[in-house]
Amino acid sequence: MITVDPTSAVAPFEQIRSQIADSIRSGILSDRQRLPSIRQLAADLRVAAGTVAKAYAALEDDGLIESSRAHGTRVRGGNAIPDAVRDAAQAFVGASAGLSLEEALGAVRAAWGEQLAQS
Repeated sequence: MITVDPTSAVAPFEQIRSQIADSIRSGILSDRQRLPSIRQLAADLRVAAGTVAKAYAALEDDGLIESSRAHGTRVRGGNAIPDAVRDAAQAFVGASAGLSLEEALGAVRAAWGEQLAQS
């Protein structure tokens, strides 16, 4: 369920975008699943249609959804993170307690570079 916190410092369109993106990547929203129309979601969330349109445009730019007049807005296929990758990420986050996000990402980039060098 998507919610918008009007007291949040995060812009409403970004709240919508991030919640939908997370739902797609986690598999809650399945490949090819139809999303509500812009007007319907705006009415449900009590936000302006332009706010939802901006979120949908960002999701489309990210390659997570696709829109067409004939079929509406749907989740693009192949966006869910495989369980093994999600489990590895969770293990890494647990093991890197105390690191900043930048430090943790730096460690991932270093490991990625080492892996590519060995290939």
